[in-house]
Amino acid sequence: MSSLEISSSCFNQEMKLPLSPPLVEDSAFEPPGKDISEVEEKSKDIIKFTSEQLSVDEVSQLVISPICGAISLFVGTTRNNFEGKKVISLEYEAYLPMAENEVRKICSDIRQKWPVKHIAVFHRLGLVPVSEASIIIAVSSAHRTASLEAVSYAIDTLKAKVPIWKKEMYEESSSSWKRNKECFWATDD
Repeated sequence: MSSLEISSSCFNQEMKLPLSPPLVEDSAFEPPGKDISEVEEKSKDIIKFTSEQLSVDEVSQLVISPICGAISLFVGTTRNNFEGKKVISLEYEAYLPMAENEVRKICSDIRQKWPVKHIAVFHRLGLVPVSEASIIIAVSSAHRTASLEAVSYAIDTLKAKVPIWKKEMYEESSSSWKRNKECFWATDD
């Protein structure tokens, strides 16, 4: 595992990210003689920081559950402009031990507030070109209200509390570190 990639679960610290979740019709998932509604599926929180390109399909697949009727997603992408300047990419840095811990707290808070099943938070580090995803948050729940509210809470809280820094790289070879106005340690200038 590289220093930029962390996968975790609140239930099993050593869990590796699966390439794809088990299929409902997979016999390994459905014990013989039991109806799918009788199978107790453990909730999971999947957290990943990576320099690799993020995949909306991969992240959404990780939160699928046969008992859920909703999957809500937030995908944050690099836009090509900021205050009249042409942006060519963003660069993200994070203090990984603290960032992972803060995202775990966000997942725990979500579980206290809403009846959700699975939560995935993937954040890109390093350079992120225009139109590529820098963050994907996916939440599954039985009904849409819980997952929609949880995703909104997750991105707002992440921007306010998680130590991730963003630098905008501009076309004219300049750059600017940006602070999140939501961030609790930011001061008003």
